[in-house]
Formats: sequence, C-alpha cells, structure tokens
Amino acid sequence: MKNRYGSHVLVTGASSGIGAAIAEMFAMNGCSVTGTSRHCEEQTKTYPGGGSLTFMKMDVTDPQSVDTVIERIPQIDIAVLAAGMGVAGSAEELPLDLARRQIETNYLGVLAVGNAVLPKMRAQKKGLFLVIGSIAGRVSIPMQSHYSSSKYALEAYVDAIRMEMRPYGVRACILEPGDTRTGFTSARRTYIQKGSPYEHVIQKSVAKMAKDEQNGRPPMSVAKVAWKMTGRRNPPARVPIGLEYKLLMFLLRLLPDRLKEWILSLMYLPK
Repeated sequence: MKNRYGSHVLVTGASSGIGAAIAEMFAMNGCSVTGTSRHCEEQTKTYPGGGSLTFMKMDVTDPQSVDTVIERIPQIDIAVLAAGMGVAGSAEELPLDLARRQIETNYLGVLAVGNAVLPKMRAQKKGLFLVIGSIAGRVSIPMQSHYSSSKYALEAYVDAIRMEMRPYGVRACILEPGDTRTGFTSARRTYIQKGSPYEHVIQKSVAKMAKDEQNGRPPMSVAKVAWKMTGRRNPPARVPIGLEYKLLMFLLRLLPDRLKEWILSLMYLPK
C-alpha cells in the first residue's frame, strides 16, 4: 500500500497501548517516527527497511512542553494523537478536579498538539491528522460520562479540522476503537464517594468494562487501521474499529434514544 502523505510521523502516547502499537506499525513500514510520552526513555530504535522510532518526553497537558518538542521536529507529515486516560464514576459525584484532568488530557491535550502541528502541515500543503477517539465518543457509557464527553468533543473537533484544513491539503480522521486490550484498563481512575448510593453499581459497571476490555481486540488492530488511512486520498470522517462496531454504529443510528438507553443500561447498570 502506498503511503500518500510522507514518512515523518508524530505519535503521542507512544509508550504504551494503542499509541505504542501505532508507533511500531509506522516504523516497521519505513517511517521516521517521533513517539512522545510523559514517561519514556529518550532513545532511538531502528527497524529493517529503514524505519526508526525516536522517543521524546512530552506532556500534552503542558502547552509549553508540546511547543518545545514540536519545534525540534523539522517536518511532520502524519500526526497520530493517541495520548489519553480514563476516569470512571457517577456523573453526580465525580469531583471537578478529576473531570478537568480528564478533559485536559483527552481533549485539550489534542488541541495543544493540533495548535503546534497543523501550521506545519498547512505550510507544506500536505498532511494527515489522525485522532484516536472511541466508540464512547458516539455512545455515552454510564459511569464513564466524563470520558465519553471528552471523546464526544473530539468528534466535533475533527469534523471542524476536516473542513478548515481541506483547502491546504490536510486530511483528518478520527478512529473509534471499542474494547481493546491495553494498560488503559488498570490505569483507569475510579472514584466512589464515601457512602455513595452508586457504590455497588460503579463497582459492577467498572468490572464489566474491565472484563470486556481485556477480552477485546489487541492494540495492533487499531494500528493497522491507522496505517491503512495513509493510503486514502480522502479518509472518512470517522472509522469504528472492527466489523462488530461498524454494525453497532449502524444499528444505533436506527434505534430511538429510549431503546438505546435501555440497552446500555442493561449492559452497564447491573441491579
């Protein structure tokens, strides 16, 4: 498959999970990849075929950190924004500081990188801007309302980028993984207020999420779709990962809201 956009690639959240799989996939296909993370050893790995992966420390919630790193990268043809984290708990009780942390990482972190990367792409009149969203960005998950909100926001952001950057030769797409086997599950922050009436439901709901994720697809399944987008002259606006999720998104468009809520409640709000 021909990569239409170029070999200089930026991947955020590249030290683990989906971001690590994507960074490796692009490097194995001959790209010069800069992988960023808050926690990584700054080093360069080389791959057969001429590809490489260089790790650099960067915190997407710190605009100065983002600008400093991006300024050190002379050319970025493809940016894959995979940095993210998860918070679980009831919408009523989750403290605002945790909600802010969720939004600052998953949404504002993408904006910070976009603000630094998109001018480079516009100037070179070419680029591919890939954002890792979630199925939860189109279907709000009970006890993950703030995570879902952060991913919903990315859907709107990418839609705007697609329209604004098209005249400059820049394409954008949001990938929507469902349950995926990564360290995201163990890193999720679950908040239960002392004496909460939701305590039992939160525990059961988060346990169901964890089980589904650890029985889900490997992160390389997302990496393969990300690489496939490099061969598309006009990538689609959004791509659910996996046939079952493509079918789910199609069916949910047909169902009335009350029926969707009933189904999701059965799945994630155990009695």
